[in-house]
Amino acid sequence: MEIVLVYLLIMNVAGFAAMGIDKYKAKMRKWRIPEKTLFGLSLLGGSAGTWAGMYAFHHKTKHWYFVKGMPAIFFIQLVILSILYRQYY
Repeated sequence: MEIVLVYLLIMNVAGFAAMGIDKYKAKMRKWRIPEKTLFGLSLLGGSAGTWAGMYAFHHKTKHWYFVKGMPAIFFIQLVILSILYRQYY
C-alpha cells in the first residue's frame, strides 16, 4: 500500500508542477506542455495535483474540458481506489 501512496504523491506533485510550468511558459510565450500530457498525468494518478494546479496558477480554468474533466477524473479515481481498498483491506 505504501508504494501506491508514494506513486500517487509523485504523480500529483508532477501534475501540480506541470500546471505551474505551463502557466509560466504561456506568460513567456515559450513552448508549451501539450494538453494531452496534462490529461495524461491526471489519468495516471495525478488528477488531484493537476486540478489543484489549475486553480493555484489560474491556468486552463476557461477551458470547459479542463474544468469538467479534471474533477471527473479525480472522482472516478477516488471511486476506483475506494473499491480496491475495500476489496483488499
